[in-house]
Amino acid sequence: MVARIFIDGEAGTTGLQIRERLAGRRDLEVLSIAPDKRKDEDERRRLLNEADIAILCLPDEAAKESVRLIENDTTRVIDASSAHRVAAGWTYGFAEMAADQSDAIAASRYVANPGCWPQGLIASIRPLIEARLLPGDYPLSYHGISGYSGGGRQMIEDYEAQGTTASQFMPYSLAFQHKHLPEMQVYSGLNRAPLFEPVVGNFAQGMTNSVPLHLDMVAQMPSGKALHAALADHYAAIADSFVRVAPYQAGLGKDAALDPQTHNGTNTLTLHVFANDDAAQAVIVSIYDNLGKGAAGAAVQNLNIMLGVGAGESLEA
Repeated sequence: MVARIFIDGEAGTTGLQIRERLAGRRDLEVLSIAPDKRKDEDERRRLLNEADIAILCLPDEAAKESVRLIENDTTRVIDASSAHRVAAGWTYGFAEMAADQSDAIAASRYVANPGCWPQGLIASIRPLIEARLLPGDYPLSYHGISGYSGGGRQMIEDYEAQGTTASQFMPYSLAFQHKHLPEMQVYSGLNRAPLFEPVVGNFAQGMTNSVPLHLDMVAQMPSGKALHAALADHYAAIADSFVRVAPYQAGLGKDAALDPQTHNGTNTLTLHVFANDDAAQAVIVSIYDNLGKGAAGAAVQNLNIMLGVGAGESLEA
């Protein structure tokens, strides 16, 4: 049976990336809206209700409107906006987050695709809290740099127009009210929101994020090897996982693999653990493509899970 897929917002950055990944699939029929009807509510309603699965690549309020336009009880939804990530009735679409998360996604009608920034934090911290190596009330900081494509079409156009004069390194959200904070806290298992400092870099896509840890703040101080083992065990137990844990290398001063563009074009997320047990310090670094595992790749992975086909279909590892 061919599944009908409608990408509402297919002309946007994430929508185009999803459409590209789905090209050539014989098990899918991608329903497309005429360019001059993208804002036509009746046409969007028709396509949303014809689809077996609708993928919403829209601003938050427009995504909520699309859900309201669905009048049947059969169309399933993957929402790539941040509108429903902590909403009741929606399943969080980070398949590697927990052992049963893929099953929850497969059974759900409504799936909220994760944000790009939260995945690195959740992937790094949730397994450690579950393993009781970190307490839920740990005062966590989270820092990262992402390509400018994370800001959507307007930011892409702005950066590309500036050329060599564009800022190489621009911190933002310095009022500490980033819209991704709720999902970071809820799905990482933290009791308090992390202190989050994101940065935009002058490159198109890819991201590197880091979580620094003062291990002497933990009652039973874990070693770097213990942190690494907990992460490795968690992701080894997840079927069809795209999250990898790099080998533990004590005393490593730098690593070329930490380039934020390392996994561009793929759905891979790699975690690196660096630690100095004598100093009681560690940092967990996550590398992935903000448009891949951070957006379009995750949406296609969730689509595959919901359709019951191989999770890696149409995805590069």
